[in-house]
Amino acid sequence: MKSTHLTAKPSKNNKKIDVNFNGGKLTSDAGVLLLQRINRILKLTRRINQIIVDPRDPFFITHQQEDLIIQRIFAIALGYEDVNDHYTLRKDPALLAVIKNHLDEENPLGSGSTLSRLENRITREELTELSKLFVELFIESHVEPPKQIIIDVDATDDPTHGKQEGRYFNGFYDEYCFLPLYFFCGDQLLWAQLRTSDRGGAYGTRAIMRYIAKRLKEVWPDVEIVLRGDAGFGVAKLINYCDRNGLKYILGVSSNAVLDRLSANIVSAAEMFFVDAGLKEALRLYWNIEYQAGTWKKAHRVVVKAERLPDGDNFRGRENTRYIVTNLDGSAKELYEDTYCARGEMENRIKEQQLMLFADRTSCHDFLANRFRLFLSSCAYVLMETLRRTALCGTELAQAQCDTIRLKLFKIAAVVRESVRRIEFSLPSVFPLRELWQRIFDRLLVVGRVPAD
Repeated sequence: MKSTHLTAKPSKNNKKIDVNFNGGKLTSDAGVLLLQRINRILKLTRRINQIIVDPRDPFFITHQQEDLIIQRIFAIALGYEDVNDHYTLRKDPALLAVIKNHLDEENPLGSGSTLSRLENRITREELTELSKLFVELFIESHVEPPKQIIIDVDATDDPTHGKQEGRYFNGFYDEYCFLPLYFFCGDQLLWAQLRTSDRGGAYGTRAIMRYIAKRLKEVWPDVEIVLRGDAGFGVAKLINYCDRNGLKYILGVSSNAVLDRLSANIVSAAEMFFVDAGLKEALRLYWNIEYQAGTWKKAHRVVVKAERLPDGDNFRGRENTRYIVTNLDGSAKELYEDTYCARGEMENRIKEQQLMLFADRTSCHDFLANRFRLFLSSCAYVLMETLRRTALCGTELAQAQCDTIRLKLFKIAAVVRESVRRIEFSLPSVFPLRELWQRIFDRLLVVGRVPAD
């Protein structure tokens, strides 16, 4: 391989500096060793490979299907969002070492074209089975049956570019986009599915929730399951389903004329207190009302948050009334502030996937290929979340987001050498997080499974 030399002009009393890109056995991604260990513990890519049918003739196969899956997921976790990156990345010594167990550049990993063909041959049935893997991993992460599980559900926009299959204009987001749906329990991902945006945000939620709840009840019959979501999910089908099946819920409800009439007294009281006190900060009052929408099977408890916000020179402030429907016990204030508002943390998890793990890199023409890309991004998140929840527990990075984990633990330069019996990684001795990295690596060597907190 021809070397490329860049020479910086020396200043007075300084030596000349040479930068040499000579194709040596150097890598900037030595932290992939941590990903390899987590993947082995979870057996994630092995399970994925068992679900996806490989139609290729074994006689002509150069790259095993599981190797391609590992390559794509690890690369996303390392910060490489595009399959085009793999035309060069396929010869990276760290990836070659953990996937192929050699450093021979004449026998590289899969190219961008090979990975693209994999993405475009996944079937709808396979995607459905793949989605269920996250539920199984969640169950396996618990040593003891939990008493209560709060499941957060939310949707987000994924802008499309060009005339991709399944693109629709969404009036709420004011753009052509997809509408991914996510289910989380705390930081742990339970479900991620790409959807078209021509339906409401709650479309498909009941069917997915039915599967998740049934599977969790099979393993933990006594667990209390609570569904939590914003006003986009406070729909009759979901509420009635939870009532029939004994599930708890705390869901936002959109305002309407009846709710406004029933809450008029508490809203007026909030305005009166705000004006009388001459407040320059928000004032909130909480109240319970009984309400039954026309599509609900029965009346439910609705919590009213009557809030008044400062509004410049307007001494009356600005009204910000919100409603939630719930069958949980507790005071109105506790349910709203302590339970319902905690769902906002889920938005940070979606942000990690969208902005840090490229879940919005859905640039294929075929919709199923884009859905598979979202799944691959979700797998990268599962690996990093598992690392954070287990090996990073009790360290300075215990609450770090995915981009911080990548920067501090994955993006590490190393010299990789191969001998007859082993592959050796030589990491920099002046690496600031050297002791922490070694401790994390040692933890992963001895752990056999990854329990939840």
